[in-house]
Amino acid sequence: MPTGLTQDAGWQIGVSRTLPHPAPVVWDFISGPEGIALWLGPGALLAPERGTPYRTAEGEEGEVRGYRPGDRIRVTHGTTTVQVALAPAADGARTMLRFHQEHLASAEERELRRAHWQRVMDQVATALDQR
Repeated sequence: MPTGLTQDAGWQIGVSRTLPHPAPVVWDFISGPEGIALWLGPGALLAPERGTPYRTAEGEEGEVRGYRPGDRIRVTHGTTTVQVALAPAADGARTMLRFHQEHLASAEERELRRAHWQRVMDQVATALDQR
């Protein structure tokens, strides 16, 4: 089976980076309006309850599939599912941030989404560094 293709979730991509910030700082940003605008889209508001719908300013719609404060958010995004998750480092001063998207249509879409998530990760890292 090609890299990125799974039997259950189809094509998927994950991008992660360890950021030099404690998990509560990363969580507050990524789950707040500015962070959500970067990874999900401007105008999106997420309620921390499974099944709650959202809509971005661009008209993308979805719903919250999982929301564990301080740990992860999982939402539908079009025909795909996006998850953002945190893993604090043992020293507590750093946090691994991961974006994962599944149910992609093809290997080509997977590569486009990889580039997208790498750009988003750069934007999140820059925003956190400026705080």
